[in-house]
Amino acid sequence: MPEPERDPARGFVGDAVHGTPVDAGTIAIAAVETGPEVRRRKKPGLGFAAWLSIAWLGLVVGAAILAPWLPIDDPKAITTDIARRGPLADLGMAPGHLLGGDFNGRDMLSRLIWGGRTTLVIATLAVIIGFVLGGALGLIGGYFRGKVDVVVSLLLDVFLAIPAVILALALVTILRTQPGTKGGGLDPEVALILALGLVSVPVLGRITRASTLSWSQREFVLAARAQGAKHRRILWREVLPNVLPAMLSIALLGVAVAIVAEGTLAILGASVETDTPTWGNMIAIGRTALQRAPHVVFEPALMIFFTVLALNMLGDAVRSRFDVREGGL
Repeated sequence: MPEPERDPARGFVGDAVHGTPVDAGTIAIAAVETGPEVRRRKKPGLGFAAWLSIAWLGLVVGAAILAPWLPIDDPKAITTDIARRGPLADLGMAPGHLLGGDFNGRDMLSRLIWGGRTTLVIATLAVIIGFVLGGALGLIGGYFRGKVDVVVSLLLDVFLAIPAVILALALVTILRTQPGTKGGGLDPEVALILALGLVSVPVLGRITRASTLSWSQREFVLAARAQGAKHRRILWREVLPNVLPAMLSIALLGVAVAIVAEGTLAILGASVETDTPTWGNMIAIGRTALQRAPHVVFEPALMIFFTVLALNMLGDAVRSRFDVREGGL
């Protein structure tokens, strides 16, 4: 076999047999790419916005968890000399109280921390209910398909056809009252959690179903079926781990929606008792003092805004990161 010809002027090696010029740089790159030390594609990081969201959520959640041990005032204690005082208030700032007091003289910082504790507990537990029920329905419908999928899809569509606020308001009213009894029904917080949880079921169910429809037809699932694996094992070991990223992403958005829904129900008078601080309750009660003390409404509204924004950004980052992983397989 004739040896390849090297052209020093043009910088490539010519194939004496086929006459095809091959760039020397191409040979070097090909050697690296086909060698044993080929590195996998670097996965993207979360990004600055996602880390900023994590920092904010960590601050809010940490303050809510540590609320009983923080050096703050009792959220229900009344101090008359700080009533309607605070940032942008007509009466000026309240000495010793950074965020001022509400219209009754209760410390706003303490109420924001304790209100965030109640709001986050309600929203998180509600989404957990929707996560379990909606996820189970979506997995069953997307995996078995056929008539099972038709029934599941019809049930989810019926719930989605009802406006979420109207459905939540109706459920809270039903759960908190019982015909023929005075003051009967569930505890307001429990009723609110159940109502928001049932409202979140169809959204989480639809996302889970769509993801299950895709993953249940992958080769490893078909191989497990061919080997005689039971449906429960396939769902639990093969499908669910791959569907979880999409479920977790939408669950973060679900917590944000539940926070906003609690505020909406509070304005409509269907949230927890008025003496229990939540961000929604603080807005609903503080509307009467909006012109004289706007901080009473703006401060909890800003807490809702930044928390919902952080949850949305973090959910987008989680979804984007797992979409990249799936695309690199």
